[in-house]
Amino acid sequence: MYEEVKRKLRGSIAPVVTSFKQDESLDLNAFRNLIDWHIESGSHAISVTGTTGEPSSLTVDERVQVMETAARQINGRVPFVPGTGSTNHQETLFLTKKAKELGADAALIIVPYYNRPSQHALYKHFKAVADAVDIPIIIYNIPGRTATNLDVKTLAKLNRDCENIIGVKESNKDFEHVNRVLLECGRDFLLYSGIELLCYPMLAIGGAGHISATANIVPGKVAEIYNAWEQGDVKRALDLHFELMPLNDVLFKDTNPAPLKAALGMMGKTEPVLRMPMDVPTQELQDEIRTVLKEYVQVVAHS
Repeated sequence: MYEEVKRKLRGSIAPVVTSFKQDESLDLNAFRNLIDWHIESGSHAISVTGTTGEPSSLTVDERVQVMETAARQINGRVPFVPGTGSTNHQETLFLTKKAKELGADAALIIVPYYNRPSQHALYKHFKAVADAVDIPIIIYNIPGRTATNLDVKTLAKLNRDCENIIGVKESNKDFEHVNRVLLECGRDFLLYSGIELLCYPMLAIGGAGHISATANIVPGKVAEIYNAWEQGDVKRALDLHFELMPLNDVLFKDTNPAPLKAALGMMGKTEPVLRMPMDVPTQELQDEIRTVLKEYVQVVAHS
């Protein structure tokens, strides 16, 4: 039933930042421009309101507004995969139903953060959402931010019991874990890397692509890693993997998306504004970001 969507949800799914004005209100004009730039640069799909989109700093109404704006701006040009997960089950249901109404191709649903559910509770949560909303679901496992790791056996059981759970974004540095995802869930299960340094290695074991924050800075190059791999140009894919490593490193010297927002400000793409309790990096780190950034893109603004 979901074979067609599984065929097209491959490559670089760009997790676009949420733009704010200096007064911390939504900057939807800048946000729309970012989406156009991603599509023109070759990103294979667009995601919003995932970790990089600062969903915990948005109200539920704002999350809906961002999803609606993205859906209209994408206008079917590439697949749309909004993040609809929350630490609150009812909010997750509401946002996932809204994604369905907006015509999203899939919903990206994070393992609930802060409350640290058991594996049994995680199964119950995801199954309830999958049963309630007829939309393809990609589970988002990011133990470094949620304090909970979704076990492979739990994921495999969800895959068996819920036809619309079609994949997982693994922001998991345990490469043994991600190998076992495909072993237990089947090699047609969509496995995406959410760890920048694992984007290339996950393709090598049969991954479907990546959802990489670095795509916010160099969307074309991040997409090209996948394109080169698919075309059989392993050397090009591997060269890009190492070429992007210094940029990946500096973009994670502070909590994502703080360095990204600073870098995008230097590029003139959006204001370098985060909502508290987040903030832009220290001036020392911003200087380092600027130095590294100049090796990849034109820096047109000054902080």
